[in-house]
Amino acid sequence: MALPNTLTSSLARLRPARGGHRLSTTRPKAPAPTYASGKPNPLAHLSPDQIERIGAELDEIRQEVLDSRGERDANYIRRLIRVQRSLELVSRTVLLFSKYWPAWVVGTTGLSLSKILENMEIGHNVLHGQWDWMRDPKVHSTSWQWDMASPSAQWQQAHNVQHHTFTNVLGKDEDLGFNILRVDPAQKWEPGNLVQPLTNLLNAVFFQYGVAIHDLGTPALKRGERDRATYLADLRTMLKKAGRHAFRDYVAHPAVSGPSAVPTLLANATANLVRNLWAHTVIFCGHLPSGVETFEVEAIDDETRGEWYVRQMLGSGNISGGPMMHLMTGNLSYQIEHHLFPDLPSNRYAEVAPRVQALMERYGLRYVSGPLYKQAASAWGKVFRYSLPNRGQRRATLRRLARRVLPRVRVPESRMLPA
Repeated sequence: MALPNTLTSSLARLRPARGGHRLSTTRPKAPAPTYASGKPNPLAHLSPDQIERIGAELDEIRQEVLDSRGERDANYIRRLIRVQRSLELVSRTVLLFSKYWPAWVVGTTGLSLSKILENMEIGHNVLHGQWDWMRDPKVHSTSWQWDMASPSAQWQQAHNVQHHTFTNVLGKDEDLGFNILRVDPAQKWEPGNLVQPLTNLLNAVFFQYGVAIHDLGTPALKRGERDRATYLADLRTMLKKAGRHAFRDYVAHPAVSGPSAVPTLLANATANLVRNLWAHTVIFCGHLPSGVETFEVEAIDDETRGEWYVRQMLGSGNISGGPMMHLMTGNLSYQIEHHLFPDLPSNRYAEVAPRVQALMERYGLRYVSGPLYKQAASAWGKVFRYSLPNRGQRRATLRRLARRVLPRVRVPESRMLPA
């Protein structure tokens, strides 16, 4: 069964997404000042009419782009694919001579750039269905297989459907910390969170495999929400694809390089590492920097299209920079625009961004944006900060841990004080 390739088109028709979320067609209620937990509601200053006017304006922006898609957009993605494949071919050819260090540097740099382009600007956006309107089977979300360990269909279900439906909703969006990190004070603290800075570093280094494991939906299996047979079938599919990619990069290409086999193997490993670190950084900068909001589950009860739009704007952050930055991030430097319009061609985000920013500022909504170093530092700051219990709970938490540990500690008799 084919997966829905664009979330926004599903929402536009007000059909329930596969994640089980249905947009309400009734008039929205006035947002409460706080959620039941006491957390402030970031929509509280907006009236129901304002929220729906925001939705109508964004619908208008989206429709304008849909109506203007054409040859220049098709040429953009086809040209980019040619450039990326040519860059990969040239880089792998140069690596045949990688026993000479200049060839190793040139080939490794080119291969790293090639993998980033394929992953970020091509694969991610093709799998969102951004180019399905071209009706070209070579650039279609149902047939594209990207250079990542995660099978395309599994990623589409976990990302396009689950994440984009429940963006930053605590307990619903499993991309919020990827089930391994605590990144919000409302999330329960566990002793294992103490080492999450190290966990996140390992996740960055092996990011493509972390994504593949995440996309399997293991927590859903544990909750009884996934069929075990289907889960095992998906696991076998993922392992086969990951194995093919590992064989290609770490066996086949080094073997073809002959005397340069070991340098080629190291070049492939380096290129994968660079791609993993870059993709991890861009994604974390789009979802975790300071100013990006999280939401309680009650926020999506009877959620209207306008409310969905506002949640996407407040639950995302942008990276500022020039054209090369936007290209190498797959235009996920426009994360706000991407979450609003995940099925629009990525080369159009730059032209709609000023209108989105003006709209948000007009309604008192914070347009989160900043340079890469600032956004990355802010995201990592959350990883470190929430590795510890919340400030008001730290003393009580330490006492509980002490009561668990101290009874197990035996004091040697030689150190016991005489009676």
